[in-house]
Amino acid sequence: MAELGRFDNICRTISLTVCPLVGPLDRRTVPTCYSRNVDIGGFILLQPGTFTVYAVALIMTIIMIYNIRMKYTAVGRKEMVMFFYLYASTVLMEMLLITGIIPIGSGVYPWFTAVHVALMSTTVWCLLLNGFVGFQFAEDGTALSLWSIRISSVFVWGGVFAISILTFRGNLDSTNPVGLWIVMVVLNGAAIAVYFILQVILVVKTLDDRWPLGDILIAGISFIAGQVGLLGFSHEICEAVTHYLDGLFFASAATLFSIMMVYKYWDSITKDDLEYLVDSKSDQWEVQNAAMDEIYHKNPEKPLSSARL
Repeated sequence: MAELGRFDNICRTISLTVCPLVGPLDRRTVPTCYSRNVDIGGFILLQPGTFTVYAVALIMTIIMIYNIRMKYTAVGRKEMVMFFYLYASTVLMEMLLITGIIPIGSGVYPWFTAVHVALMSTTVWCLLLNGFVGFQFAEDGTALSLWSIRISSVFVWGGVFAISILTFRGNLDSTNPVGLWIVMVVLNGAAIAVYFILQVILVVKTLDDRWPLGDILIAGISFIAGQVGLLGFSHEICEAVTHYLDGLFFASAATLFSIMMVYKYWDSITKDDLEYLVDSKSDQWEVQNAAMDEIYHKNPEKPLSSARL
């Protein structure tokens, strides 16, 4: 389980990207139980099961981004796309680090890990700001809304990157990385919790339809279940499936499902105005054609061009 300000207990059970870089030097070891590796033409691929989840996550994210971009007039469309771009970047970076494509012993590993940690926090920050979009504190899609997210996200990324790389390089205490732990565990966790609370309030207070509430609750439950499995039962999962998988696989899959439910929730509370426009025009033509037919049948000898509705 997590210990306040320390990654020691966490890293004994799961493989986080930061584990080789923090904690007492004599304890920076591999977890007690971890997923089996795969030899691919002489290259050792770590966490092959989790690698598959990452690949699926990238494909699903591309599909969700495409669908969001197609809803041309939906509320918060551009803001939500930014979140999914950040999520895809985080998944890609984590895939490179966790699977050993960027080796742990490489000199660039601390830098890529710092980028990953910063991207993770920035993604959470962008999700939090998206939680306020539905309340229309600033009109969605405007320069104020978009640039406030972009600029603040740059500052968040820069601040977390600085804390991370200074910790990994020893400028800050890497044996007791309290600052990094607060960022990754406390601040990220609090931001995610606030986002879900905001969405529950939004549905209850502003929407007549309660079905979206189920989507966001399922997303929250899935994310929590994944984190509980990751932090509390990774060793048991690993032993139960004889090292073929571990808690990281299930946490990654649960997080992906949670992200997909966040998309479904957003999709259910937004309606593309273009859809209403097309339906409205279609209905108008149907009514007009019906009226013209009725006039023609009543006066078959009278030209339709002279008829007035």
